[in-house]
Amino acid sequence: MFQNSKTIDPEEKRRQMLQTPVPKIVVALSVPTTVSQLVSTIYNTADTYFVAQIGTSAAAAVGVVFALMSIIQALGFGLGMGANSLISRRLGAQKVEEASRYASSAAAAAFLGGCVILAAGLIFLNPLMRLLGSTESMLPFSASYGRIILLGAPFMCCAFTLNAILRAEGEAFFAMLGLCTGGILNMGLDPLFIFVFDMGIAGAALATVLSQFVSFVILAGFFVRGKSIVSLKPANVSRKAADYGLIVSTGAPTFCRQGLASLASAVLNRNAAAFGDAAVAAVTISNKIYLLVRNIILGIGQGFQPVAGYNYGAGDKKRTREAFWFATKLGTVICVLAAALLAWQAEPVIAWFRGDDPEVIRIGTHALYFACGVMPFMAFSTYVNQIYQCLGFRVPATFLACCRQGVCFLPLAFLLPRLFGLAGVEMLQPAADLLTFVIAVPFLVRMFKKNL
Repeated sequence: MFQNSKTIDPEEKRRQMLQTPVPKIVVALSVPTTVSQLVSTIYNTADTYFVAQIGTSAAAAVGVVFALMSIIQALGFGLGMGANSLISRRLGAQKVEEASRYASSAAAAAFLGGCVILAAGLIFLNPLMRLLGSTESMLPFSASYGRIILLGAPFMCCAFTLNAILRAEGEAFFAMLGLCTGGILNMGLDPLFIFVFDMGIAGAALATVLSQFVSFVILAGFFVRGKSIVSLKPANVSRKAADYGLIVSTGAPTFCRQGLASLASAVLNRNAAAFGDAAVAAVTISNKIYLLVRNIILGIGQGFQPVAGYNYGAGDKKRTREAFWFATKLGTVICVLAAALLAWQAEPVIAWFRGDDPEVIRIGTHALYFACGVMPFMAFSTYVNQIYQCLGFRVPATFLACCRQGVCFLPLAFLLPRLFGLAGVEMLQPAADLLTFVIAVPFLVRMFKKNL
């Protein structure tokens, strides 16, 4: 349906967004974003699988470094989503030069920010790994993994931002192509570097960095070859602090969501570490499986958001509501089916990662049961947050983005392990997700009464 944005007549695109049946348009926009999310999660899960074959401490180290990667993603995605909103609105108003300024500024800020993370991370590597939840037995693995991941931080940050810029132009397919190519390459390089070249956990990190660099090159290539509407040039990089402030404030919900994901991961690791490396490895594996389902839901949401935003801007509140409810029903059906399947096969799924460690299997299975119990509520709370963000209600959108791994998670992280021990660690993220759902209900009621 959506070809290169240079070949689509603006009026034709407007007609598609405003008149195409909502289920059809949401699915059309959701497919490439969902594929991107799935490939990203699958290669992260594959990374965990291959590293888990090295040992329990190595598998636990993946969870520690995942918190570091969440910091990198927070910067890249935050700047990207801030620019995404500004670019799409400027292009709609035919202000291509302004759109190019925001795009160039966001890309430059992402690369420089990645350089800052690289320098600071290498200087304070061991203290950083401990802060993120590494025990002394995990430290050799987490430091080896983290050191190499840090070397790729500038390119990883920039790739996430470029992906969002392409989606702002309507080039969801090209954005998908860049990330998916890197993800598929990662899955191939992991066993090659870890086992064939006998590089161990450093091989997994090198595979990730090389794959992310390839994604960066592919995404940057669309701009370098002039295939995009906006142009990325040094001359377009803004020298006004207000422009960067606008990018950051617009991307605030994403900054908070991704940044708190890193904090929550570190807090979870530190709580689990009190029960040994097996507990850290188990909750890491369970959360990676949980994240697979969550990223499908996020992919559908990224398809519904432009439909809701476009129709709301055109004054068609009926189609805006319809887009929300279609996405919610579709996402909930997927969550219910996934929860049933994973609960049925919980132990074999965990054993697939670490079949020779019964303690990891036992803890991971319990954690996955808790996750399956709340999974059916995931789509609703996610899309309530996204509808606030895409319609421009930044303050409530930011609050809702902070709930899952901040407002709800952090108090529970203090309370549940003290009340229930290891079971409190296993139920921590699911309990926060359930509480987030409860909070989202009155927010949706208020949105529909006041604005829709």
